[in-house]
Amino acid sequence: MIQIKNIEVSAGDVEILKGVSLDFEPGKNYCLLGKNGSWKSTLSSVLMGHPKYEVRSGDITIEGEDLLEMEPDERSAAGIFLSFQNIPEIKGVKLSEYLRTIFNISSKNNNDDFTELSPFMFKRFVKSHLAELQIDEAFLERDLNVGFSGGEKRKIEILQMKLIGPKYIILDEIDSGLDLDAFKTVATMLQSLSSPENSIIIITHYFTILEYIDVDKVFVMKAGKVVKEGWKELAKQISQEGFGEL
Repeated sequence: MIQIKNIEVSAGDVEILKGVSLDFEPGKNYCLLGKNGSWKSTLSSVLMGHPKYEVRSGDITIEGEDLLEMEPDERSAAGIFLSFQNIPEIKGVKLSEYLRTIFNISSKNNNDDFTELSPFMFKRFVKSHLAELQIDEAFLERDLNVGFSGGEKRKIEILQMKLIGPKYIILDEIDSGLDLDAFKTVATMLQSLSSPENSIIIITHYFTILEYIDVDKVFVMKAGKVVKEGWKELAKQISQEGFGEL
């Protein structure tokens, strides 16, 4: 479980998150709703250890361990995966080598006896995942995300999730940069990832994604605070009536 207790977060002299407390439990899915500027995405960045943000007070733990003492790679190893709003393109890093590296590291973290896959063996191993996600094998020889469409980038993110099996999957406005058809395809693929062993945390100010991924609890944020929480019916109510005075 990720437990966030009364955190105060700032960027420079600007106070952003103001006493936020909430929990994320494996086997349950969550939604963080709020208008633009409610600092929902900031919370995801704080969980991943973005150096821009300073946690001035409060605690965050993952499986009882102090998350704030971990470096970003240690947080990833602990089971957190963040899907970016805007996925970066990285020239000079071949997709196949990137995927092989994260797979080998993740597998080694979970099993000390794991033998790293060679480039040849990894390409054989990953073929079934590529076929399932309808990703052309030729993409493995391309630079990471360079020239990929929005839908292709999202599929590569889902492929990463399948390879490393994160326990906490944070989807930060994954509809960003997708047309309707691409969004439906990606949302359906994400739906298949939900399991009793993980937690999907959806950050959005739209509601279409909730038609594909069922959520157990909803948190509403405004001006850096959680102003309301409830069950999935709350999301339905807000989608029909708007945020109003929340």
